[in-house]
Amino acid sequence: MPKDSAPPFSPSLPPLTAVRAFEAAARHQSFTKAAEELGMTQAAVSYQVKLLEDRLGKALFIRLPKKVELSETGRRLAPAVAAAFQGLHSAFAELRETDDAVLAVTAVHTFATNWLVPRLGAFQQQHPEIAVRIDLSSRNVDFTREEFDIGIRGGRGKWPGLRADELIPIAFTPLCSPDFLARHGPWAEPADMLKAPRLDAHDEWWRLWSQAAGIAEIPPAVPSNVSLDVQSLLGTAAIAGQGVAMLMPAFFSGDLAAGRLVQPFSLMATDDTAYWLVYPETRKAVRKIRAFRDWILDEVKRG
Repeated sequence: MPKDSAPPFSPSLPPLTAVRAFEAAARHQSFTKAAEELGMTQAAVSYQVKLLEDRLGKALFIRLPKKVELSETGRRLAPAVAAAFQGLHSAFAELRETDDAVLAVTAVHTFATNWLVPRLGAFQQQHPEIAVRIDLSSRNVDFTREEFDIGIRGGRGKWPGLRADELIPIAFTPLCSPDFLARHGPWAEPADMLKAPRLDAHDEWWRLWSQAAGIAEIPPAVPSNVSLDVQSLLGTAAIAGQGVAMLMPAFFSGDLAAGRLVQPFSLMATDDTAYWLVYPETRKAVRKIRAFRDWILDEVKRG
């Protein structure tokens, strides 16, 4: 920093509390009314003004019986101080307005693309004043360091400092295309299906579902050089007939209804986790967060 430039918070500046007391007293021409506005005692306002006067070495007010008037120095200083506070007020008001207008959401890929985004139009219709910005990420963001309002996470609903509302339990089952089923099926038992090519056969969900089906030993999977660990990609591969994928039907209801995917067995398995809406406990009363929370919980109830 050049030697002749003042630092952002110069030690030559008087205390903000004293300047604030002066601005209010100058505007009201009264220590008593300034005290009422600032939530201070009249004596406290008088003390803060005296600190400022001592700092400047000049009187800012003329003390008269039962009233005060600005001195010549006070009249010169008051407009600049008032303008400075008005500038601060405008800056913070603009920041609040911008902050209220944009809702920043961090969400895991498949939940966002297959469940949230197709429904966002309904939220925008209800709240056209709020723009939604979605960031796709599988990591748990730090809300104290990153500029996100809410997140959608998979887990058990326990994150320090965050409030969590359960959205969708994680329940899964094998899905495949009708063409794939015609070529490799039909399967009378779940164990028969496990002999067919499986997508991401190393996934823990295959073991859990097989266990729920009463299968003690899973047959070896057909080797594959492709690993698709995102459900939306697995679903796309399954629709293309590349194999059976272990998926959450809740994320592929449109594909199931349209016949692009079929569910060979009704059995569902779970890993005892769910998707949760999370946000800092300290921000639960923020209007845009409340609006999104109320909307998404209603959407979950509708199914």
